[in-house]
Amino acid sequence: MYVKGEGGLPQDDVEAVKWYRLAADQGVEVAQYNLGMKYSLGRGVPKNYIQAYMWLRLAADQEYEKAKWQIYFIEGRMTSEQKEEALNLARNWKSKK
Repeated sequence: MYVKGEGGLPQDDVEAVKWYRLAADQGVEVAQYNLGMKYSLGRGVPKNYIQAYMWLRLAADQEYEKAKWQIYFIEGRMTSEQKEEALNLARNWKSKK
């Protein structure tokens, strides 16, 4: 709702990120995808391809198709070291669940 400013709420990317993060931490793939997109675009959070890739990877691992496509776009902007860091973050996130 905060993404578009619906239901009488103002448009607020920072607030949207807060709610996406809560859902993403619970393993909700669409929230993981949306959080990854926020990081890839720098909306509501600083642009960070490592965080973007991590969240998109988690969503893609749950067969969320949009995430699979976005990963290809982000990979082209990352070094192999950044990609490995993002994959390690995703593995660590999974191991805590």
